[in-house]
Amino acid sequence: MAFFAISRTQPLRLLSATELAVEQELLDTRNAQLRQAVTSHAVVDQAIGAVVACGRIPPEKAWQVLREVSQRTNTRLRTVAEHVLEHVQGIAVPDFDPAELERAIGRYRAGADTGRGRGSPGVRLR
Repeated sequence: MAFFAISRTQPLRLLSATELAVEQELLDTRNAQLRQAVTSHAVVDQAIGAVVACGRIPPEKAWQVLREVSQRTNTRLRTVAEHVLEHVQGIAVPDFDPAELERAIGRYRAGADTGRGRGSPGVRLR
């Protein structure tokens, strides 16, 4: 049985069953990666919302806070986001230091407040 593939460089190319299976495996892998990316994006977006609500800072600053905590703690952004979401729900997270998050929020809030002369009140999550 013959199969044909369409590509930009070879418009109509005959594929063997083995080549077709390899192509299917590559597509399955890419599909799984895209699904993971969409899930990660949703978790990060939710964590941004939690930081916005708890830290009373704009979403752009909340994004920067999560990135900074990720870099300072050498932790993947998605993992930081998951920890933030668990923390604000009152779940104990062993590998998470909420003080690091609070300091980062304080730094970004202080930057936003200096123009208004209000100072930076302490930030407490939860």
